[in-house]
Amino acid sequence: MPSDRYLLTGLGVMFAVTFCLRAAPFAVLGRLRSSRLVAFLGTTMPTGVMVILTVYTLRDLDLTAHPYGLPAALGVAATTALHLWRRNSLLSIVAGTAVYMLAGQLLTP
Repeated sequence: MPSDRYLLTGLGVMFAVTFCLRAAPFAVLGRLRSSRLVAFLGTTMPTGVMVILTVYTLRDLDLTAHPYGLPAALGVAATTALHLWRRNSLLSIVAGTAVYMLAGQLLTP
């Protein structure tokens, strides 16, 4: 059984490393605010991340078996339509997920 001093030292090191890793972005934030690269990434990354997540989600979809990808298609359509209509990411993601889950339950035997 390790001693109390050993355990407290380990916890202290974990605390220090975690604190430093969490504080590091804020320490360099001032220099990054004026960066053109960060501004470019801030405008293009959200769309790129959503495209990657969509492709990753749909890549193993079996279109040859029942329900032929219909729940996924309905979920993507609902998410896209709601986002274009309301421009609210949270609403479109939650509603699209709900449509997908409901369609999956209703359309699969």
